[in-house]
Amino acid sequence: MCLFLAVGFIVLPARGDVNVTEHHNHDSRDGLYVDPAFTFTAGAALARDTNFDGTISGNVYAQPLYIEGGPGGHAMVIAVTESNNVYALDAASGKVIWQDHVGAPVPLANLPCGDINPLGITGTPIVDLASRTLFLDAMTLPVGGPTNEHLIYALNVDTGTTNAGWPVNVNSNAVSYTNTFNSYYQNERGALAIISNIVYVPYGGHAGDCGPYHGWLVGVPENNPTNVLAWAVTNTAGGMWAVGGPASDGASPYLATGNTFGAGTNWGGGEAIIRFMAGPVFSARTNDYWVPTNWPSLDAGDVDLGGSGALLVDVPGATPSKLVVALGKDGNAYLLNRTNLGGISLPLAQLHISSGPIIQAAATYQTPSGTYVVCCGNTTSLIAFRINATSPPTISSAWTVGQNGRGSPFVTSTDGTNNVIVWGIGSEGNQRLQGFNATNGAVIYAGGGVNELMAGTRRFNTAIAARGRIYVANDNKVYAFTVPVAPIVLTSPTALVDGSFTFGFTNVPGMSFTVYSTSNLVVPFGSWTRLGAATEVSPGQFRFTNSTLLGNPTQFYRVTSP
Repeated sequence: MCLFLAVGFIVLPARGDVNVTEHHNHDSRDGLYVDPAFTFTAGAALARDTNFDGTISGNVYAQPLYIEGGPGGHAMVIAVTESNNVYALDAASGKVIWQDHVGAPVPLANLPCGDINPLGITGTPIVDLASRTLFLDAMTLPVGGPTNEHLIYALNVDTGTTNAGWPVNVNSNAVSYTNTFNSYYQNERGALAIISNIVYVPYGGHAGDCGPYHGWLVGVPENNPTNVLAWAVTNTAGGMWAVGGPASDGASPYLATGNTFGAGTNWGGGEAIIRFMAGPVFSARTNDYWVPTNWPSLDAGDVDLGGSGALLVDVPGATPSKLVVALGKDGNAYLLNRTNLGGISLPLAQLHISSGPIIQAAATYQTPSGTYVVCCGNTTSLIAFRINATSPPTISSAWTVGQNGRGSPFVTSTDGTNNVIVWGIGSEGNQRLQGFNATNGAVIYAGGGVNELMAGTRRFNTAIAARGRIYVANDNKVYAFTVPVAPIVLTSPTALVDGSFTFGFTNVPGMSFTVYSTSNLVVPFGSWTRLGAATEVSPGQFRFTNSTLLGNPTQFYRVTSP
């Protein structure tokens, strides 16, 4: 940070706002974050921001979100907990901007089985930027009542207040043919999605597979929450377990379902990749679902196809090029034709990649060497495979490394294909971030030192990247890590003819910098006036203009990152 003496503020429009509104950053669930700050060199020097507070209350399974343009111009990190607490933290300081409690969570003693205690908000929420609305599902225990309720909330993302007409009680509204939703047996682990202004929420059962639960996909129109549509797997079970929830091509939700009970040879929706029409509505046409030919044996062995979720991948030069990757508890990777899934049939390609179940969210990326998918397999390893641009496309192993835990990987790149780093989290293991060269698995970031050790990581955890920082939400705390920032030297101070004052500086592309001012250097920095963010006018070139204090002869400026 740097001090500068000058005269005379207006924040210029941001050059490319950065927002992480959903699980793994995009509708396809690719897990890719394009951030020019994350070069290999910068990634190798990642360090935790020990000044970032990040204090929250409750256990965390959901990914955090990052939203710019919050109250007072602050960027926010959104975090949710199993205690049914929702937080908006200042992305720079980690201090609470607002917080909300959406109801009492359900103790494990009030559930037929499970392994989360208490059970509150598990799935990753989603933000609709156009309406500045945060959507989430919370498992609640109403005051004075024994009935567990899944409630779908819509909160103003800038204030935390509940929007009119919400929450939606899923118990009262979700029906599919002869199946009626029963929150007692259902859990909501998958991330939420928004497609064409419909909020989609997936449900499975509790750990232990107890009771007559089903895989459910519930759709709630943003502008008419009373008009709930739902679809459920016909056979018992078939949970939509995948932590990433529905993937989307922008028009349709794609979901994976798990094993069912008592189906025999009569397929009823389990062990499948399903493409839904809006609603959700399932056409039952073979081009809209895929089921492996050995699904009865997968059912019998409790070997879910739906543990990891559908991942949408485009492979230039392949025929077909629009693909779905499915990953199963059988340790297999399956490649499917996205335009014609094929019904009960063989996949385009498959490869056995893991000695154990694959139940975390996968990520996909491109380098100059080709198109890759990476997932957590062998319990605590990161496994990458390449999709070859052939006709039909094929799968080949790329690399395997230990990530010392069970987190879901994510990926950064400076431009989408270069400086690609795969990040793993040692969830329930060494509790450290680790970074690897996405092409060959070589170590880039080995986890840091004493300050970089986290606590309270959970097995499905994944993190996000924004403005040169990585945010990880764990039990009772959100951690922030940052790439190195060069010394900030203010240049080109200029008094403009209209009386305003402007200056610039050069620094790491893609980073966020905040400008503060005071007219009295005796004032402690904590009491300086926060003016706003500097604008990145071109890669690595930042500028700030102040026109709010015209006529004041002396102003001192300080710039910090973020």
